[in-house]
Amino acid sequence: MDVSLNIAGGGCTSTVFLMKKRAALLLLLITGICVPMEVAFGQAAANENGTSVSSSSSSSSSSSSSPRPSVANIGSLFTFDSVIGRAAGPAIAAAIGDVNSDPTVLPGTRLNLISHSTNCSGFLGTVEALQLMENGVVAVIGPQSSGIAHIISHVVNELHVPLLSFAATDPTLSALQYPYFLRTTQNDYFQMYAIADLVTYYGWREVIAIFVDDDCGRNGISVLGDALAKKRAKISYKAAFTPGAPTSHISDLLLEVNQMESRVYVVHVNPDSGLSVFSVAKSLNMMTKGYVWIATDWLPSVLDSLQPVDTDTMNLLQGVVSLRHHNPDTDLKRSFMSRWSNLNHNKSTGASGFNSYALYAYDTVWLAARALDVFLNEGGNISYSSDPKLSETNRSAMNLASLRVFDGGQQFLQTLLRIKFSGPSGQIQFDLDKNLVNPAYDVLNIGGTGSRRIGYWSNYSGLSTTSPEVLYTKPQNNSSNNHHLYSVIWPGETSLVPRGWVFPENGKPLRIAVPNRKAYQQFVSKDKNPPGVRGYCIDVFEAAINLLPYPVPRTYILQGNGQRNPNYNELVQAVAQDQYDAAVGDVTIVTNRTKIVDFTQPFMESGLVVVAPVKEQKSSPWAFLKPFTIQMWLVTGAFFLFVGAVVWILEHRMNDEFRGRPSKQIMTIFWFSFSTMFFSHRENTVSTLGRFVLIIWLFVVLIINSSYTASLTSILTVQQLTSRIEGIDSLVTGNDPIGIQDGSFAKNYLMDELNIAGSRLVILKNQQEYSTALQRGPKNGGVAAIVDELPYIELFLSSSNCKFRTVGQEFTKSGWGFALQRDSPLAVDLSTAILQLSENGDLQKIHNKWLTHGDCLEQSNQVDDSRLSLTSFWGLFLICGISCFIALTTFFCKIIIQFRRFTPEPGEETDVDEIQPARPRRSLSLINFVDKKEKDIKEMLKRRGSEVKREASPSSDGHANSQA
Repeated sequence: MDVSLNIAGGGCTSTVFLMKKRAALLLLLITGICVPMEVAFGQAAANENGTSVSSSSSSSSSSSSSPRPSVANIGSLFTFDSVIGRAAGPAIAAAIGDVNSDPTVLPGTRLNLISHSTNCSGFLGTVEALQLMENGVVAVIGPQSSGIAHIISHVVNELHVPLLSFAATDPTLSALQYPYFLRTTQNDYFQMYAIADLVTYYGWREVIAIFVDDDCGRNGISVLGDALAKKRAKISYKAAFTPGAPTSHISDLLLEVNQMESRVYVVHVNPDSGLSVFSVAKSLNMMTKGYVWIATDWLPSVLDSLQPVDTDTMNLLQGVVSLRHHNPDTDLKRSFMSRWSNLNHNKSTGASGFNSYALYAYDTVWLAARALDVFLNEGGNISYSSDPKLSETNRSAMNLASLRVFDGGQQFLQTLLRIKFSGPSGQIQFDLDKNLVNPAYDVLNIGGTGSRRIGYWSNYSGLSTTSPEVLYTKPQNNSSNNHHLYSVIWPGETSLVPRGWVFPENGKPLRIAVPNRKAYQQFVSKDKNPPGVRGYCIDVFEAAINLLPYPVPRTYILQGNGQRNPNYNELVQAVAQDQYDAAVGDVTIVTNRTKIVDFTQPFMESGLVVVAPVKEQKSSPWAFLKPFTIQMWLVTGAFFLFVGAVVWILEHRMNDEFRGRPSKQIMTIFWFSFSTMFFSHRENTVSTLGRFVLIIWLFVVLIINSSYTASLTSILTVQQLTSRIEGIDSLVTGNDPIGIQDGSFAKNYLMDELNIAGSRLVILKNQQEYSTALQRGPKNGGVAAIVDELPYIELFLSSSNCKFRTVGQEFTKSGWGFALQRDSPLAVDLSTAILQLSENGDLQKIHNKWLTHGDCLEQSNQVDDSRLSLTSFWGLFLICGISCFIALTTFFCKIIIQFRRFTPEPGEETDVDEIQPARPRRSLSLINFVDKKEKDIKEMLKRRGSEVKREASPSSDGHANSQA
């Protein structure tokens, strides 16, 4: 009876003798002959591993257990003859010896190792676990297989014995369902996120997962799918094969995936059979340029175990990128590796190579020993009691009632979780999810006769060329922009990053939907010649395809009957539902469509505009007022008066032309102000400040006159067209019918966004219906205006002899693009090609070939656009105003200084008889002072100065005489 199975974590090479022995043992169990399990299986394990295994049992009751036992049993459960087992066996044995020889750990207590091989069989693994439990072990080290770990976890849960696995990496083993399972290696959860970061780093969007269809394979790939989804990538196909699948099955599987678009393969298999995948891929020519192979940590485990390096094996793996457990390069690690060649290796298979699982196995034993030491020091007892649930199985010949529950199992488990120490594998410490802290991987590139490390991945900082130990000392920065790796030599000995996907030679061509239009066939239409379609959009798409560095087989499929334009929302929906791979044509990029498909870079700018009938406007007798806006007229007039008043103030004291009766002076201000418009002012300016203001103002007048003349000339010579529709606002507030193109998104936009009633919208199929509806008008069964996209309106107006014009402004901004299925890799490449067409001018050449338009695109409000507003002249007015302010400030400062010199001291009266002989002597007010002529004020100040000197002379003489 063949009971050998392949389980992830170790394929097996069982001998006929071993199978016969196992079959005989099972026969004895079934027939009810009680054979001590520890004798039979222990002897078998000894024969296989060449390791002395104790068959003694410490199945003592709780009453007979001592606080500090002389011997503590530790069980190990893994496949001896496997890539992982051949490395773990010597490491576990070495750890047991080191613990027993260390007086600081478990003083007075010796660890006794009881080893059993699972032989890659879930059934035999369960039997071995049950037999192991009869020996009263405090912990079980192993298994290496995630599938067996799932089964045995139920056993240890019942018996409260911690299960310390150094190689079972299935993420689901961390579930709360398995409280006594403790993983002492890295969780595949982190490895899959490392692969997702790797895929994102190189810009790939799809991968194909190749994996063994067991617990470890399925659950690991499931996590990979979740990790990729967070990066907006995905697993396009899951290629699973059964454990122990023959080469022919793997060959058929790879032939199938080779016909798919994705060229990025993630290989997640077990170490013992994984190389067969690359052997088949090599024979199928799938290890060449353009392919990407990413292997999980199983591959470095195999390569590290090869002694010496196998050249044939390395030739299969050239260009492969793989992940390996990151173990810091410490003195403990170097010391352990230096001892490796002297450790007790399996005599039947010879010395095996070293891999990271040996480090984790060694540290697992030390973890159990340190935790047991703490457990005993804290008063814990190694005692066992009967399980009442198993006492009911006495009728079974398997004698399950002999299994005992570890009384201190829960306490021991909690002790294990809080142990912290540094071992050869790195820091041994558990987080709240019972995972090892600081998960990290080396990123390797296989090449030549070995591998080259191109970087690291850690949960702390992502991809980096700096070791995680250095980054742990810095602030966390896991941003994708901070990810870096060294260059990679990919399959085919190329350093150019593969695109990651390709159209397979025997694959199906792209199914491209093309709208079969009734109107505006210049953009896209049916053609009798291959490829069956023609038009501006088709030429742009073909030009972009020709720029791609790979062939794109394609088939154009017309959508619609040609009698009316198809519904473009339905066309895009068909692409989203996988009826087509893409839609090529005048497809507008709008919000509801971008939610279900991907669009390329827009190749044509578009937007909704309003077109309406216009008529020539008759010349108006008030046309001379149109060059300036009302605001401009008011401000200009105000400044004329303001400048006139300023000049009058500055000239009044010294210029007789600005003096006289009040009515005359007011007329002078008005006359002077407006006469400067024609540079015909007769009054001379004699003051410096007045001339300064006048020069600035004349410059402003010159600019205003020139602008007015140019604007008036334009208004009188350009044809003026008018329409009662001024833009989209006029349509929204009115009740007139509005024309829209058949199949256009404008219908939904007007109804949903602008709340225009659907009854007002009139469907028009072609240019002729456009023209007829506009000419009839709303009163004769036509429409008041048409709302459509700008490219269509340009063509329509070019053939309408300028009977219609666009009114208002373009009130939406959008563009035309090619629609592709969500996450299609073509979207990025086509967008790049469209940008290249735009930069080299080819896009404009295609536009000129298909699309020409006349000069009817000016809007009917062109006269309003030519009117001059205050916005264009506020700078001039500002300069003029500042000049006036400076001049007035200087003028009044001068007046105040003169007034203070003229004002008499207290008790003194001013003699003004000479100025006003008929009036009595009195002081002048400031207003009267300002009104006096400048000449008179200066003479009066001069006379007062002379009087002061005369008054001072007698007193000086008198003083001199008295001194004499």
